[in-house]
Amino acid sequence: MKLNFVLAESALELIPKEIGNSPAVLSDSRRREVDRLQILLDRSFHHSAMARLKDGEKRGRPDLVHAALLSLTGTPLFLDGQMKVYVHTSQEVVLEIGEGTRIPKSYLRFRGLAEKLLVEEPREGLVKVYPAGMKELIQKVVVPDLVVGLSTQGAPSSPEELAGTVTKAKRPCLIVGGFPHGHFAPETLRLTDRLARIHTRPLEAHVVAARVVYEVEKAAQGMND
Repeated sequence: MKLNFVLAESALELIPKEIGNSPAVLSDSRRREVDRLQILLDRSFHHSAMARLKDGEKRGRPDLVHAALLSLTGTPLFLDGQMKVYVHTSQEVVLEIGEGTRIPKSYLRFRGLAEKLLVEEPREGLVKVYPAGMKELIQKVVVPDLVVGLSTQGAPSSPEELAGTVTKAKRPCLIVGGFPHGHFAPETLRLTDRLARIHTRPLEAHVVAARVVYEVEKAAQGMND
């Protein structure tokens, strides 16, 4: 079993052109001395400009993606090469995290790395970046035999029960939302074989990742004993 973990519709993107000339963006650009269209959209700095953006409530939270990636890439499952991690962004770009990748623990360093990756879109290296929607990512890149989406809209399931199901597949894929509010788009939902929720309240992606991956590790170990 090799687990594929996808952070879907993630709130990780460069400044959209439609707000590129807003005062908040221009001020941030001058302060950092970086081109205004080559900095990450971040609600902490660009809140006043984001009211004009479509689906603005789901965008501009790269810190959530950072926390989730730290949680995922620090697990024994990832470090042992038994989990592949992908970040699918709301702008239909995929960051494929290679084995051995170390995510900067400092958010400021992560922000700089993410900006560089999204601007340059490297096709080689520890992190590959390429345009792809969720359907293309799942059906042509991941090619799983089981897809489970984790959402508050799903049927109740304990992390232990979910892990037991996941570890019975050869190429399972877990999909967790990389956004702060709202739900998966219909296109994402159509790709899932099962939709589950592991708690009665909404949990941030890094919490879901930590709980589920830990249980998958335990279940996989139990199968090997």
